Amino acid sequence: MPRPATDPVKAAQIKVLRQQAGRWLKTARETAGLTQAELAEKVGLRYYTFVSQVESGLGRLPIETQAAWAQALGLDPSEFAKTLLRYYEPELFRLLFEADAAQGRATA
Repeated sequence: MPRPATDPVKAAQIKVLRQQAGRWLKTARETAGLTQAELAEKVGLRYYTFVSQVESGLGRLPIETQAAWAQALGLDPSEFAKTLLRYYEPELFRLLFEADAAQGRATA
């Protein structure tokens, strides 16, 4: 089955969300007192340029590396992954977590 053409509006939204995720990661790195090179070393990257790409919104962290990044930044892995999910997969985040929040408000 052919893939649908990329919607330019959706592509722009994805770009903005990736940039926001990158700013959040950069703030977390700076709060941890790490340079990009130090973070790269802690998570087992050969080059710091991947950290730079992620922080600029050009890349995204693979799921299988998120626990290592969270640990290197001194953050709770579950909350780290949840925050990235909000940026990387906003619809999935909404389905998983906002429905729970709405359910909690309805029963309160």
